[in-house]
Amino acid sequence: MKVTNHIKKAKGKTLFSFEIIPPQKGRSIQELYNNIDPLMEFNPPFIDVTTSREQYIYIDKGDGLLDRKITRMRPGTVGICAAIKHKYNVDTVPHVLCGGFTKEETEYLLVDCHYLGIDNVMALRGDAMSHQKYFEPSKGGNHYATDLVAQIQNLNCGKYLHDVVESDHKSDFCIGVAGYPEKHMEAPSLQADLRRLKEKVNAGADYVVTQMFFDNEKYFEFVEKAKEAGINVPIIPGIKPLAVKRHLQILPQVFKIDLPETLVNEVEKCKDNKQVRQVGVEWAIKQSEELKKAGVPVLHYYSMGKSDNIKAIASKLF
Repeated sequence: MKVTNHIKKAKGKTLFSFEIIPPQKGRSIQELYNNIDPLMEFNPPFIDVTTSREQYIYIDKGDGLLDRKITRMRPGTVGICAAIKHKYNVDTVPHVLCGGFTKEETEYLLVDCHYLGIDNVMALRGDAMSHQKYFEPSKGGNHYATDLVAQIQNLNCGKYLHDVVESDHKSDFCIGVAGYPEKHMEAPSLQADLRRLKEKVNAGADYVVTQMFFDNEKYFEFVEKAKEAGINVPIIPGIKPLAVKRHLQILPQVFKIDLPETLVNEVEKCKDNKQVRQVGVEWAIKQSEELKKAGVPVLHYYSMGKSDNIKAIASKLF
């Protein structure tokens, strides 16, 4: 079922969902199941599965020479989606990136998703590779998320890259995209960023999931400004509980977000990361309670591969 249909079916009730990261190559999928199992009691209608960018590794050839090879440390997004869908009978949302994929590779991935009965995809540009200062599209790939959304929407209409296929079995993907309450780090202003989001919606995006934020007012203001810009699709808030003290430096640096001074002070008073984790859980509960009271369609949690803190939050809300 489509994410948007789950929202309609809920008739105003706030749903619970979460995002997981594929295990690294060589790790068992059972580790993933062990983190999903405790969260299934809260009846998530869908689970997101991220996709990792490719990266360069250097192999020692001897005599001081290094051979540069490109690899993916966390492959298998579509396979994991299929496995989760089969094991838990829950809808899954694979993340589809511009970066690292040609348009042809994207089409093959989407066809595989269609064969597997996956109804939803999250269309993202993706980040720059570690050696790049700015994002560079792959040769033959989509440059922007708007282009990727358009390709997916074309496939829904039976328009493949190199031909039109007459069929009664077209894909009908529900397309999610990202939104940034504190604007995308590369956008010159929030209004400019909202124009880009409107372009994605006009191209066929059906719903928005926001980047993490820690001040609900940022989300409420973002939703209001999005409506003023003519964006009328569901906007799902993304919540990330703080877990370690280093998050005070890492999250603002990586995601270009602000942390409320009250939260910063509480974390700085913590003696160890166990206390930080509890502060993160309590803050996320307060955020979630306010958002739920405001009638958000879904509370979407970034689990980052762990579920104990997400379970502690969900236990208070669902």
